[in-house]
Amino acid sequence: MLHFTSHHQPHLRVLSDEQVLEVHNATLEILARTGVAVREARARELLAKAGARVEGEHVRLPAHLVNWAIQQAPDRVVLCSRTGQRVMPLEANRVFFGTGSDTPNTIDPHTRQRRRSVRADVERIARLCDALPNIDFIMSLGVASDVPEKAPFVFEFADMMAGSSKPIVFTAHDLPDMEDIAEMAAAAAGGESALRANPFIIHYSEPITPLVHSPAGLRKLLFCADHHLPVAYVSGMSAGATAPATLAGTIALASAECLSGLVVHQLASPGAPFIYGANVSVVDMATLGYVYGGPEFPLTNAAFADMARYYRLPVWGLAGATDAKSVDAQAGLEAMLSVLLAVLSRGNLVHDVGYIEQGLTSSMEMVTIVDEMIAMARMILRGIPTDPDHLALDLIDQVGIGGQFLDAEHTARFFRTDHFLTRLLDRNPYELWQRAGSKTLEDRANHKVLDILAGHEPAPLSPSAQAAVDSALRRAAARS
Repeated sequence: MLHFTSHHQPHLRVLSDEQVLEVHNATLEILARTGVAVREARARELLAKAGARVEGEHVRLPAHLVNWAIQQAPDRVVLCSRTGQRVMPLEANRVFFGTGSDTPNTIDPHTRQRRRSVRADVERIARLCDALPNIDFIMSLGVASDVPEKAPFVFEFADMMAGSSKPIVFTAHDLPDMEDIAEMAAAAAGGESALRANPFIIHYSEPITPLVHSPAGLRKLLFCADHHLPVAYVSGMSAGATAPATLAGTIALASAECLSGLVVHQLASPGAPFIYGANVSVVDMATLGYVYGGPEFPLTNAAFADMARYYRLPVWGLAGATDAKSVDAQAGLEAMLSVLLAVLSRGNLVHDVGYIEQGLTSSMEMVTIVDEMIAMARMILRGIPTDPDHLALDLIDQVGIGGQFLDAEHTARFFRTDHFLTRLLDRNPYELWQRAGSKTLEDRANHKVLDILAGHEPAPLSPSAQAAVDSALRRAAARS
């Protein structure tokens, strides 16, 4: 009995050990036989010097080089808050959730109507996420349509920093964007060395499917390597359109794109922090739309989590999104499936909470509802402890046959930890619900959003950090 544990945590795998090896070998075959397009001179030079076969922009990578890069990359990346606390260790079995980025539209929480996203939305959404306990990191969840045309990502980063002290996953247009964003982040962290030691930012970038590494993408990737800033260099692909219709083929293709990026990254700076994974969905053959809410996304996310455990790399994921056009029953169904599978498969950095309408629109109500879903899923992740305190044999004997447990000290001690205590769901009798206004879940979420926006204040930036932000925004605006 000494070899048994009293606390098993539920866990989901979709690939067996044999299948993991098959996908890995298929990935190596793609890179050695088909290769990738590398459209940046420094990256090609690094690859050629390391023994890759380079013919113009066409590069084929030998298996040993890919395996070398996997071994060099760290198996653990720790993210901090803007104020310096180490809050997000991206490591085996740790799951963190955050929003998505760059939606052109949003649902205005005051009018509850869909409109174009503006700069103020990015700060408001960051402030909402700063207050929600189960949103661990933020992305912009909106494109600022009212800033200089070539500078939205720099302005969005500044507004995310102003709205929250939680870790930030950011996007950028080009190298000047990266330089401005890194300067702002370093000022907030207390200097470039402090940012490197305690990073609160991750850059999100993508290769172009199938098998193309663009000049801008590679320059941003190399910037992250040179400055030891964490990067998630992950593909976004649709099975049946930009990738094979089969999920296995799409996973192998996505892995080849990600790992070839990893090779470039590690050649530039061995040991620099890197996040593995991909955004893999399917194309709806009736509409040719990219499907966010179907089972394929959480299923392939779980497969990438299996691959990441084999590679010993932190892994990217997606959950809390929907193809529904409003926060309705479809939105709840699709979001809860993805949240639950993300928790059970142990994806590390799980984004896109708050996406509706296939990633074209953000909803603060959706973010708030998914925050509650995450709390429910995390309870399931805890499992059921079976130690003596939880089995409660002495209490059962004390209460005896026909008794009750409501007033027991044991009940007062454990109900807050062993029961799910909702902050948003309605459990009132019908009459009480009716007297309270017969509010739907979306109504209650909207009320919570407005309360947070009216009252929550994030940790402020220091005067020196604010000065660096102002300077970066002037430069970005001038480039437009």
